[in-house]
Amino acid sequence: MLGTSTIALAEGVKLVKNVMIPMRDGVRLAADLYMPDEEAARFPVVMEYIPYRKDEVAPFSRFYEYLARHSYILARVDIRGTGGSEGINVDEYVLQEQLDGYDAIEWLAQQPWCDGHVNMMGFSYGGFSSLQVATHNPPHLTTIIPAYFTDDRYTDDCHYRGGLLRMYYDVGYYGNFMVAYNALPPYPEWCTGQAGGGDWARIWEQHLAHNEPYILKWLSHQTNDAYWRHGSVRDIPERIKCPVFMIGGWQDGYPNPPLRLYESLQVPRKLLMGPWNHRMPDSAIPGPRIDYLHEVVRWLDYWCKGIETGIMAEPPVTVYMQHAEPPVVDRLDSAGAWRSEVDWPPPGAAAKTFYLAGADRGSAGNLLGEKLEAADGTDYYAYDPTVGVTGGLWSGGIMFGLAGDQRPDEARSLIYTTPPLAEDVHILGWPRAHLYVASKPVGTPEALVMGFAASLADVAPDGASHLVAKGMLNGTRRASLVQPEPMEPGEIYELDIQIDATAWVFPKGHRIRLSIASADWPNVWPTPQPAINSVARGAQRPSCLVLPTVPAVGSATPPAFRPSALAVSRHSDAAHPPTWQVVQDVLTGRTSVKIALESDARVNATTVVHRSFSVDCQVDPADPARASAYGRHVSRIERPNEVTQARSDVLIQSTASHFHITIELAVHVNAVLHFSRRWVESLPRSLL
Repeated sequence: MLGTSTIALAEGVKLVKNVMIPMRDGVRLAADLYMPDEEAARFPVVMEYIPYRKDEVAPFSRFYEYLARHSYILARVDIRGTGGSEGINVDEYVLQEQLDGYDAIEWLAQQPWCDGHVNMMGFSYGGFSSLQVATHNPPHLTTIIPAYFTDDRYTDDCHYRGGLLRMYYDVGYYGNFMVAYNALPPYPEWCTGQAGGGDWARIWEQHLAHNEPYILKWLSHQTNDAYWRHGSVRDIPERIKCPVFMIGGWQDGYPNPPLRLYESLQVPRKLLMGPWNHRMPDSAIPGPRIDYLHEVVRWLDYWCKGIETGIMAEPPVTVYMQHAEPPVVDRLDSAGAWRSEVDWPPPGAAAKTFYLAGADRGSAGNLLGEKLEAADGTDYYAYDPTVGVTGGLWSGGIMFGLAGDQRPDEARSLIYTTPPLAEDVHILGWPRAHLYVASKPVGTPEALVMGFAASLADVAPDGASHLVAKGMLNGTRRASLVQPEPMEPGEIYELDIQIDATAWVFPKGHRIRLSIASADWPNVWPTPQPAINSVARGAQRPSCLVLPTVPAVGSATPPAFRPSALAVSRHSDAAHPPTWQVVQDVLTGRTSVKIALESDARVNATTVVHRSFSVDCQVDPADPARASAYGRHVSRIERPNEVTQARSDVLIQSTASHFHITIELAVHVNAVLHFSRRWVESLPRSLL
């Protein structure tokens, strides 16, 4: 065994620290092995391959211990240039990272404690990496289990949405904290005793000297160019040859890729979609929460050990059909029921079209189930860059932020609503809004940039409006996400806006609503020009909403899942609850959204890791070009006689023509500055 130390975690489970895995170019990746405590035995391996510092995993983490208790070895591997691994890290999902994953799989397969089966499993980044490495077909890769992942890095990730720049998330969370994470040191006790001696100082200084903020590259590629196509397995699903078990959630930031990839893969595959946000299905809010690891082991036992667990005899597609309920942002569970299908698209799937119509009275429009023969009409709305605050927070990592009652946003949008439904309407898949839109800038005759957001909602008899799903499209990307074109003032353009995939039952007596606006703030950066926008409707320009309907009962009987044994509580009940505030200055109209959260984790008897995240997004509705987002992340490692802290600050300020970015990194050891660096760039807006 090549690890630095072996630790007994619990009865029957041991942890082997810092096994160094050699790559083809001589760089070594650091891995921790969670193993069954049995001598002279060989087991299948499950590799988790991510950049999130393996040495800060809390002991007795259920994911790792559970697999070891069921006779699997879990190998948690730090990606090159992160955590305890050698090398440098300048971006996510680079080719070298994928080749390293290939090499790590093949090295693990050759070890005396591995039976030759190596699998990959991961959440978020780990889901991305498992799919990407699988396209290289390592000979010993048996299966992959990606969860909460994307297959398209431009259309469905945390950087862009419908050709519009995301706002709060990268500045306040992922793009920011990776600057600090990659500047923290490895742990000296695990770097001592390697071949060649202690490597702690060398590895840390290498990371400090050469690692780069990812976010600058993301902002440099504002269209769907070759940069984003690399690592997007949507383009190359045929290269994946091993079986795939996909897990996703309707409240997660990645609801589209699992269904899309399931349809395109040509290998044995299984799909499980719950109501979950970006958390593991045994702890996610909203629930119901299930013992997903039981399902994972059933899958692994079948493919690695040849055990007939019954999992492949069960329906390949199982989803949670969400039901109407009060739109409470801090609810623990989602009303609904499990549904299974024998295939995708599901048998009996159809499209139901509702056409936009004028209002019978007042300013609200109607959704009608048949095409109008009346004269065309046009509805107008002012672009308000603060619309979106009731729509929830895009979930790619933070654990709260469900949508609330949509009526405050709908009051500043165009809305179209059906009469009360005469029967239940079941939908599963992608709704679409097919719209004929135009925009006229205020105060200038110039061509412009304008986004269009289509929100689908379930309206209860008491008027409460529950967001079902939303879609967005930058009007300048109407023909292409690669080569945008300005919108000419007043010209009518035909837009097809794909709304995020969902599963929902609109009950009898409720109403279906489509609202149209031009912002989803603070999820998406405001477009720069004030404008009056319009939607044309009627016989000549039949703007409509298309729903993917399915029969009331699925084509197969859903399996019965074991409930999770983990207890959860509302986010607002935490000792230090997260902050999510919308603040408007009444005098100036300037509006801000402030989000903050913090956590403490004890890694071992001598180490506590504290992390805090915050972001302040601001916009002036009268001058949306001058928006800003300022985020701060602090990671602090507290140990006897030593406190190491990395703080990263990211500020993005926009004008009509540019984004101005400042990133500052400061690393302190016992309150003394150890390292600092600043990056400053101005990048032109590419019709954003």
